[in-house]
Amino acid sequence: MRSAKFEVVLVEPKIPPNTGSIARLCAATRIPLHLVEPLGFEITNSRLKRAGLDYWEFAQVKTHSSLESLITGLDPRDLCFFSKKATRSYLEAGFQGNELLVFGSETVGLPEELLGSYPERCFRIPIIQPAVRSLNLANAVAIVVYEALRQVGSI
Repeated sequence: MRSAKFEVVLVEPKIPPNTGSIARLCAATRIPLHLVEPLGFEITNSRLKRAGLDYWEFAQVKTHSSLESLITGLDPRDLCFFSKKATRSYLEAGFQGNELLVFGSETVGLPEELLGSYPERCFRIPIIQPAVRSLNLANAVAIVVYEALRQVGSI
């Protein structure tokens, strides 16, 4: 198995249980989690802590004042943005094992101008039922994380 260096980024997450579940996923997969402010909750929120159960000690969580401060200077090829507005499937991402996997908030997703700046690095998870607008954020992150790990042979 190859050692992957993926990192998950949540841009302005709003729902504590989603973030807690994602932190638990990141703890289980040894993937650092970056939270970009403003957050829709306090980091000490009981629902956030409950969703992460007793795995918080294994989670590597960092907060950032802006997405720009986190990604400035990074090679665009190391960035993967996930949005229902993208046209390419996450299965086409061609993960190398060192990407930041960037997800938007539950309510508005990622900013249009950001997606427009990196069109070749934007991916979506296809939804079969057109009446369903989007997937739960925690589910989307789990789908992408395990596909990324599978692609690089880390599972």
